[in-house]
Amino acid sequence: MSGCMRMYRMYQSWEVSRYDGEIRRAGQAIAASRNTTQRSAAYADRADAYAEKARYLRLMEHIPGEEYSKLFDLAVQDYDQAIALDPDNAEMYYRRGNAYYSRAGLDMIYAPYKSEYLAPAKADFSRVVEKNPRDATALDMLGLTDGSMGDWTQALADFEQEAALKPRMRFRVSDAYCNRGSHYPREKYDLAISDLNQAMQSRGTSDPCECEPYNPLLAIYLRTREYDKAREVVALAQRSGKWLFPEYLEQLKASSTGR
Repeated sequence: MSGCMRMYRMYQSWEVSRYDGEIRRAGQAIAASRNTTQRSAAYADRADAYAEKARYLRLMEHIPGEEYSKLFDLAVQDYDQAIALDPDNAEMYYRRGNAYYSRAGLDMIYAPYKSEYLAPAKADFSRVVEKNPRDATALDMLGLTDGSMGDWTQALADFEQEAALKPRMRFRVSDAYCNRGSHYPREKYDLAISDLNQAMQSRGTSDPCECEPYNPLLAIYLRTREYDKAREVVALAQRSGKWLFPEYLEQLKASSTGR
């Protein structure tokens, strides 16, 4: 075994032992708790440790799906207990929702929009927002969950509400417009064009958006033979330093030469 491999396995072993230590300490805190608030917090801490251990081991492919589910179920049982003990504590719903969303993220590596854990994540984040409509972090997670479910209209509403509280998160709105515009069927070109233009107009110079509006909008204008508008998109993209598909540029060039 090489030295690098040995170090890697030592690190993995350390990570697992860290989670096990957190689980053990949380169990001790549960036993030592003197009131329901302390006991709820300790259950939530143990749930976090179970969920993170399950996620880490599954991501590293160290355990089969069945064992992963057992560990995750232990986490959910503890989250449920934490909420039962302190049902008015929005943080507990957030922590359980985050665990559901993280599990869904692993599921969606293999099947986008197919995870059964998105719905309970949405329910928990929605509960947090109901309790505190000004919780920008919960609104962000709610928007990401709605987007992961393919509901970009609702995600857009979530992100608009978040951006009103935190203007620096406006890039989420741009991303939602871009994703919604990119998923309209061809017979709804007018809606797609509107959303993609909104996405371009609301983007900042340093937006970390994952969705790119220039290429899908350029593709629409090429299909509809609106070449002047296509050239405008190219000019905007080039001024912004955005990459465009070479085949689209070739199509636009061919339109100018009449080929």
